[in-house]
Amino acid sequence: MSERISEPWTLQEEEWRRLIGRVRAGRALKPAAWPGGARCAVALSFDCDHETFELGGGGTATGRLAWGEFGRRVGVPRILASLARHDVPASFFMPAVCAQIDPDETRRIVDAGHEVGLHGWIHENNSLLDEATERELTLRARDVLEKTMGRAPVGFRSANWDLSPNTIGIVKEMGLEYDSSLMADESCYELVCDGEPTGVVEVPVEWLRDDAVYLMFNRSPATRPWTPPDDVYAIFKRELDAAWEEGGLFQLVMHPFVIGYRSRIWMLDALIEHAREKGDIWFGTHAEVARWARENPAP
Repeated sequence: MSERISEPWTLQEEEWRRLIGRVRAGRALKPAAWPGGARCAVALSFDCDHETFELGGGGTATGRLAWGEFGRRVGVPRILASLARHDVPASFFMPAVCAQIDPDETRRIVDAGHEVGLHGWIHENNSLLDEATERELTLRARDVLEKTMGRAPVGFRSANWDLSPNTIGIVKEMGLEYDSSLMADESCYELVCDGEPTGVVEVPVEWLRDDAVYLMFNRSPATRPWTPPDDVYAIFKRELDAAWEEGGLFQLVMHPFVIGYRSRIWMLDALIEHAREKGDIWFGTHAEVARWARENPAP
């Protein structure tokens, strides 16, 4: 469970050093080149929150649950069709409850050649959990996904990217290969916990590379603006172009109940087509990106 400090200005140096030192970015894992000698890597991901987007926050509104169901009924099939047209792999992060609601969806994703990673039990906020509860839920979620798809997931993404001080320790304890919830870099790096390297690769995220920030309507509280899809695409395209110029990684987070609408799904196709037009680009799952970065760090 994350600490709340009522008077942070009273913290002594040893206290604030302990807090910032719990989880830090360790050695850089930016490869000199990507598989096949590619200049740039593209890692597309989809958070299949579905009904648990409402349930995980404690809500039970029928309309919000139906909104999540749209992601399963319409969004995921459209996404899979787009990826199949372009022959591009991606990573899907799935709360265990969603895998239980429709196990066939999880299997369809895997059968199509994509990765399914851990995304909590019911899209719960990890930062609100004590260590024992967080560990139990994460282990239980891993078991559900392993049983559903016939192999254990190797990556983790915390719901809402809210981590507790214990999250990365649990990820390491479980033997997972990577996390994709933190934002200390644009390239992969090794996570350090309490000053000790963990061996866990971070495939970093960022709010500006998340479709929900721009496109998700939130009535109460009204905290997220609505941005025209053309403007969102322009932001994502600039990020991709910059990653290509730097020889880096373009990682993107999308949600089936956000990107999956007829007026938005074109952005996925357009980004893939733009990447292919630039050339010298490798598309990989988050697991593939993490493994390559771990095994091929630049000298």
